[in-house]
Amino acid sequence: MTTEPLMPRESGKLIASKSQDVTISEDGACNIANTIFGSLKKNEYSVKIWKQHDLHPKLITKETLDWIFVVDTLNFSFWSETNDKRFLVDYRGGTHSGYWALCAAINRALDEDIPITSPSYYSSITMDQLRHIFRSATDTDIPLLDKRLEHLHEAGSVLLEKFGGSFVNCVSQCENKASKLLHLIPENFPSYRDVAMFEGMAVSLYKRAQILIADIWACFEGKGYGKFSDIEILTMFADYRVPQVLNYFGVLKYSSRLQEILHSGRLFTPGERLEVEIRGCSIWAVELIRQKLKDLMTQDSSLSGLTLNSVIIDFYLWDYSKDHWRDMQHIPIHKIRSTLY
Repeated sequence: MTTEPLMPRESGKLIASKSQDVTISEDGACNIANTIFGSLKKNEYSVKIWKQHDLHPKLITKETLDWIFVVDTLNFSFWSETNDKRFLVDYRGGTHSGYWALCAAINRALDEDIPITSPSYYSSITMDQLRHIFRSATDTDIPLLDKRLEHLHEAGSVLLEKFGGSFVNCVSQCENKASKLLHLIPENFPSYRDVAMFEGMAVSLYKRAQILIADIWACFEGKGYGKFSDIEILTMFADYRVPQVLNYFGVLKYSSRLQEILHSGRLFTPGERLEVEIRGCSIWAVELIRQKLKDLMTQDSSLSGLTLNSVIIDFYLWDYSKDHWRDMQHIPIHKIRSTLY
């Protein structure tokens, strides 16, 4: 009998309690909580920020739900070896990198009448077709294109065989419960099984499964398909970019051994202890930030009706990394080629 892994919040707590090379600073968590609190108080940040991004869909439709599913099925490993060798996508007068290059490529394909968000299409998409969709404005291709092809074939086949050909039916089965959807996704879609072993325990990080649910919630603004009565069960989405911000703000502190490895640029291996410590401590750090923000909000009646959860904090930190990347160039990410994030 297979033991179910700990869910992300419990995984983060366990990892942080036994971490050897990553520690969480209470002072750092307080500082960043105050920074985020200032933005919330000025009404500069809320769940509505998701749809304000130019490349995110604006319509509340079933087609939008299938768009989100495809994007998050492919939402991994965008970092470039060097700044002069980057995967870039030209779209509607702009040039986009990283995650935004993925969104731009998907939107460009739809504009060209390529049904990339239809499971009946992408379940059997060819490498040549996918290469065309992800054609780059440079001579650097999107990383792990072969794995993206595998993910689309797998996801499309599962949707056709089990869910009537649309991710809408997965969401509908979950009765407005994020917790149910968080079990359904990795149970049915193997590429979303973001699980590692730590201290003899199976721990889940579920970066892409959680961000898939969060994107639906944010796009639909907590209504319709995005209505989840327990959205607070989601944690932050442990990737390589948000830990960089947490380290920049002094929330995550690294041992000299880990700092040396990060600055050397060596590739991490999925599931190795150092990688799991960075990701797990990121989850628990955001939980501490969330609690400190809640404490601040209880002291300010003007924010009593504001939605606050780990999703909002993650969105804020990720956007901060994009808006202030020049300030953080000296802070290394943990380099890894993983399909999990």
